[in-house]
Amino acid sequence: MNRLRAALPIALVALLAACFVPSPDAGRVVAASDAPAGKTETAVLAGGCFWGMESVFEHVRGVTNVVSGFSGGSKETAHYDDVSEGDTGHAESVEITYDPARISYATLLDVYFRVAHDPTELNQQGPDSGTQYRSAIFYANPDQKRIAEAKIAALTAQKAFAAPIVTQVVPLRGFYPAEAYHQHFAALHPLYPYIVINDAPKLVQLRERFPKLAD
Repeated sequence: MNRLRAALPIALVALLAACFVPSPDAGRVVAASDAPAGKTETAVLAGGCFWGMESVFEHVRGVTNVVSGFSGGSKETAHYDDVSEGDTGHAESVEITYDPARISYATLLDVYFRVAHDPTELNQQGPDSGTQYRSAIFYANPDQKRIAEAKIAALTAQKAFAAPIVTQVVPLRGFYPAEAYHQHFAALHPLYPYIVINDAPKLVQLRERFPKLAD
């Protein structure tokens, strides 16, 4: 489903805009300059629409930058219109730059599994369906692979979800940033109906479930 092509009745849009009151820090984008000088690392995660994934991690302490993009396919097909067809091998993903002295990769995965998306939905998240919306962890090194697999095993043993986790753990072959108009979309368009309905609630969950991490 192409979210930019989907239209809602004007009256409904007006109603959603009237009912949605952004929090005081709505629209805040965590920039790389916010981070103290030092070593940073990256994580590439996929879990449905990258707007919502990006929005969640932009509000996590220790994260210094988030980029929406594509992973799993080739550079030549890393374009929104192509990926939206569902046959490029790409998944809508986010590249998260973080300070490992302030937040660990394992903790990022806690937010990923508990807030950013539903890891039990196969090739679907909310209203979006297709392999481009699959749940996937693209690991960059053996440590990330080990941590991701251990996290899934622990959540499965705990029966944390009512259904099995379907998240793929696959090697990172490349990450390709999406078009400029997708970057920081939720922060720049907080009243956009898709954001109001599907993504704004995730920030509420972030603050409720991880109050010490929420920025």
